[in-house]
Amino acid sequence: MLSRAAEDQLRSLAPLVLGTLVRRYGQFESCEDAVQEALLAAAVQWPAQGVPSNPRGWLLAVATRRLTDAWRSESARRERERSECVRDTAPAADERAPGDADDSCCCSSSAAIRRSRRRRRWR
Repeated sequence: MLSRAAEDQLRSLAPLVLGTLVRRYGQFESCEDAVQEALLAAAVQWPAQGVPSNPRGWLLAVATRRLTDAWRSESARRERERSECVRDTAPAADERAPGDADDSCCCSSSAAIRRSRRRRRWR
């Protein structure tokens, strides 16, 4: 169990870490979830291992990793869905007439995904 001083420290650091993440990445809800997960990790690890020398840096590092993991997971999920959509809707090569365009449901969405990835990188 965390000491009262460690709890107070977490309460005071949480808004600072959240503000830093939101300034860096701009997605409040995702950042808030990542900070909550970092606070939970601190509540579990700090009583056993002690409070780190730089608790704000520790929380920021853990929250950033959790945020990155969540984005990777979401990206992988979208990619799986896209490939399932293409596989399920695209006719086999021998079923298409020569010159037919592939008008499966994901052609336009894959271009939209690429555009959104480019936009996200430049934020």
